[in-house]
Amino acid sequence: MKIAMTGSTGRVGSRLLPRLREQGHDVRALTSRLEDTEAVEELVDGVDAVVHVAAALRTSTDFEGVNVHGTRKLAELSEKVPSFVHISTNLVYPKGLGRPAVETDPTGPAEEFGDYPRTKALGEQAVLGAREAAVLRLAFVYGDGDPHLEESLRWASTWPGHQRLHLVHHEDVAQAVLKVLDSGASGIFNIADDSPLTAVELHLLNGLTPREAVQQDFDPWHGIVSTNHAQRVLGFRPRYPSAWVAEVSGAL
Repeated sequence: MKIAMTGSTGRVGSRLLPRLREQGHDVRALTSRLEDTEAVEELVDGVDAVVHVAAALRTSTDFEGVNVHGTRKLAELSEKVPSFVHISTNLVYPKGLGRPAVETDPTGPAEEFGDYPRTKALGEQAVLGAREAAVLRLAFVYGDGDPHLEESLRWASTWPGHQRLHLVHHEDVAQAVLKVLDSGASGIFNIADDSPLTAVELHLLNGLTPREAVQQDFDPWHGIVSTNHAQRVLGFRPRYPSAWVAEVSGAL
């Protein structure tokens, strides 16, 4: 399959790209910005699928330009491409659900998480308003030497010890993308492992002693998602069902 891919140099994309090629796919990567119409048209010309990974994540980047307007342009310019996979985040879900989030829940990112989830939710709307697509809402991605787990302590160090973070390994991100490409499925899918980690476990996994428990109110279900839909439709089952399995496998 000929695939056009954005975001191939980022943390997710740089680990996804070789896995796609290992499966025999011919992957063409975008080396310009999404605002470059000519480059985007050249990228998607004659391909079978688009895998859109590129996103503005850091505070110094143009969230609206990349996550919304650039995403919309890519979706519109690739309307003749049979398959479109859009990488999103489980942070688009609101607080207060009282259970794991499912794909039919409305988006409503918490304000304290800033522009990233807000614009990713708008980016999803832009894609689905332009064409049929598969939207993969990823949990917190880790593994393969990615420093995300260590960076998670910026937040987890202030959490109550039993507050949880839902994770997904880079290997399972690739698995989900490949299953969408193979099946031609469309719609929204939560992609996560089976065992969200508590703040205590995040410290232990990073080789640190957990700090004294912080007493504060929190939503125990925020950021926790159900993967039942991805299991039924895509046949997705995490190869690393927990970060502890990844740790003993040497895959962190």
